[in-house]
Amino acid sequence: MKNGITSGVVSTVAAVLVSLTVSAVAGAEGMAFPEGTATPSETCGGCHKAIYREFAFGFGSDIHYKPTTIPTSPNQKLTMPANVSDTATAHAFAGVEPYPIHSREAEEGGKSCNVCHFPEPFAIPAMGVEEMTKPKARPKGKEAGGLTCASCHLTPEGQIRGPHAVKAPHATVADPAIQTSAMCAYCHSMGKRVPGKQTQTFLEWRDDFNKPGLGKQHCQDCHMPRTVRKVAEDFDNPARAVARHLWTGGRSQQRLASALSLAISQQDKGRSDLSFHVINVGAGHSVPTGSNRRAIYLNVEVMDKDGKNVARNEWMFAPWYGARPDDKKFLEEDKKRPDAKAAMQADAQGPHEEIIRAGEERILPWMPKLPAGEYTVRARLIYDLNRYNDESFTDDQTEINSAILAFKVR
Repeated sequence: MKNGITSGVVSTVAAVLVSLTVSAVAGAEGMAFPEGTATPSETCGGCHKAIYREFAFGFGSDIHYKPTTIPTSPNQKLTMPANVSDTATAHAFAGVEPYPIHSREAEEGGKSCNVCHFPEPFAIPAMGVEEMTKPKARPKGKEAGGLTCASCHLTPEGQIRGPHAVKAPHATVADPAIQTSAMCAYCHSMGKRVPGKQTQTFLEWRDDFNKPGLGKQHCQDCHMPRTVRKVAEDFDNPARAVARHLWTGGRSQQRLASALSLAISQQDKGRSDLSFHVINVGAGHSVPTGSNRRAIYLNVEVMDKDGKNVARNEWMFAPWYGARPDDKKFLEEDKKRPDAKAAMQADAQGPHEEIIRAGEERILPWMPKLPAGEYTVRARLIYDLNRYNDESFTDDQTEINSAILAFKVR
């Protein structure tokens, strides 16, 4: 039975780690990385045991992979391969997650479209860069390894970067920028800043959160909380504050619940004049952010005093596919595009609410037609990992917040 990861894989990994630990301790200075960023993360796990366990198994977090479906086959669930942990971090399964692999075939004709999942070594970009370009991709034959420890830590010069100067079996370099949001910029933003568009997370943090002074936190402060420990357990190095390699996000209830708050107000007593306040209080970027597949639904129901549902409404917040709002009016135009399938998929669900920017309070008014009486309105915020699923598929959805208000209509 699969519980996070099969017992056979656990045994295999344990044996590999023991072997790698012994060889690493006995290894010579200047350990090389001939496979570059395709170096398996298990190699690093031989010495960095706790960090590898967090990366590969999500140890110590509430991460859990949720199955999804594809629009053309609503009854076919896409699940993680049997040899990959259901609790692994998004970085660990970047090269094997089934939905992006399927999307590449269905929407891009098999083109290697997501460099972020298999980059070559890169230099950390400048914090104020105007337009975010992509790093160079690994050769086609080395894509399968996905995102590895070396993807972030291996420099173009062949050194392992970290926040501190340390003595290790491999060449190291201290780079304070690894503790800043610039470290995340290449893979979590694309192009120039366009509010409302997908793939803008770093730029959202920089322009909407950091620059206005909403907070001093960098991406790592929320997504990689620190703990005091050794970086490499079997070596003579000091215990210090070390980031946990978890990157909790859309598959973490804790991370989702802290992002948005929700409140309901009745504007005029005696009238069904309601307002729903969705406030981005806990995210240093827009919500939802990243892929245009993500969505937040505000689901609202009004019940009478007998508990009968008498009115309902729903709003969807989602990133635009391109640099303009998704809108059904563009569907015919989309057919002429090289990325027609992806563009039409997004425009078919537009227009919709724009994503909620850092620090923003979005107020959504609604005045249902109700006769005089006593009512209760309930509002729920629901996060959806894939808004293009069939509407009846909810396995990849998470309720993240709710609010209730009793009111009277005269």
